[in-house]
Amino acid sequence: MADPYKSLAAVFREQMAGYAKDMLSGMSTELGTITASGLKLDHFKHEIKNYWVADFPVTLEIPAFHMVGTMMSPVDQEGYPLGVPDPRTRFEFEAAEIKDVRVNLADGLQPGDRVVAVNLNGGHEVVVLCRVVSQDG
Repeated sequence: MADPYKSLAAVFREQMAGYAKDMLSGMSTELGTITASGLKLDHFKHEIKNYWVADFPVTLEIPAFHMVGTMMSPVDQEGYPLGVPDPRTRFEFEAAEIKDVRVNLADGLQPGDRVVAVNLNGGHEVVVLCRVVSQDG
């Protein structure tokens, strides 16, 4: 005689797998390259002229820290020192939180940059999520 609990668990597992598959259908990520006039995905032969770029509004939290350096004063109009540097000084910075900071990914993308993009709405729309770099630099 079959265990009814195992049968029930198998039905739940199959149903959840089906829901997950339905939710993720038509949504895939892939690598691409920013071009001078658009986005070229690695597995799509045409350049995409109109695409979206993720926007990241964040709150920047800066921990307390210190730096050691010198001050150069006074300076000319272009910021070059006119005198000799002051003795080394320790600068103390308090912890701070800066709200409404925006990470503007779109302005930072340059032709040749490699990116991760997600296809949405059956591939009719593409969103660039981030720039990726080799771990070697």
